[in-house]
Amino acid sequence: MNWDIIQGKWKQLKGSAKEKWGELTDDELDQIDGNKDKMAGKLQEKYGYTKDQADKEIDDYFRDK
Repeated sequence: MNWDIIQGKWKQLKGSAKEKWGELTDDELDQIDGNKDKMAGKLQEKYGYTKDQADKEIDDYFRDK
């Protein structure tokens, strides 16, 4: 999915992102605000992912949203 669309729909999508990545707080999801780089950084911080792992997780999850 195009990240411009994700940013526009972030309020609807952040609930499903919270279900997928439960360690992200509501405040962190608000800070991410649909920004892929911020989301990758938070996933790296919370889950210990590499940058490539985080990008792949995000791309795979949001591909069909």
